[in-house]
Amino acid sequence: MRPHAVHAVIAVKSLDQAKSRLADRLRPEHRARLVLAMLADTMTATAAVKEIVSITVVTPDPVVADLALSLGAEVHPEPRPAGLDGLNSALADAATTLRHRHGPVDLLALQADLPALRPEELADVLTVAPRGLRSIVVDHAGTGTAALLVRDPIAALEPRFGPGSASKHIAAGAVDLTGDWPGLRLDVDTADDLDLAIDLGAGGATRAALHDIGWPARVHQPVRRVC
Repeated sequence: MRPHAVHAVIAVKSLDQAKSRLADRLRPEHRARLVLAMLADTMTATAAVKEIVSITVVTPDPVVADLALSLGAEVHPEPRPAGLDGLNSALADAATTLRHRHGPVDLLALQADLPALRPEELADVLTVAPRGLRSIVVDHAGTGTAALLVRDPIAALEPRFGPGSASKHIAAGAVDLTGDWPGLRLDVDTADDLDLAIDLGAGGATRAALHDIGWPARVHQPVRRVC
């Protein structure tokens, strides 16, 4: 095992609950296709970071599990239905299982819907995160958590994902990392988020899914930003 190697954990809800905030734009089967595509791009970018030596996907959904396995990940079951407490418990349990399997290792909990994520962003986060502490990367909305990193091979993951998770993680002692990581911070929940991800450069799986779905061509135009 390489020193300071990191094991990543990604949680994905059941596809029948996928991206409800896009329900006015996409049919259920299209939302499910988009979730799988964004997961594939998130996993591909994560796997390209040399310091990250494994990815575990926590999910109750067999289709998600099949995709994760096909991309070389491990799968950890989540109770169904789970809810936020179930999700965080499942993430914590997956982290414990990883340490039983690999010994004392660093951990990274990552959102599954980061289609514009770049490997160099994650690599930079791993470089700047202080050792011996728990750190987070706050999402683009300023309230959620895009990534939770434990640069301590013994400390528990202690995930607090859900509404207002950034402040909850910080209140529990996590360091708020600053850095120019737009793809890492951009988790996709709304149509505007999806437009921004395409503007940043969404991954190939997400672009292919959007093409098949027939997402409006206008999203390929530069997003007008208001300062």
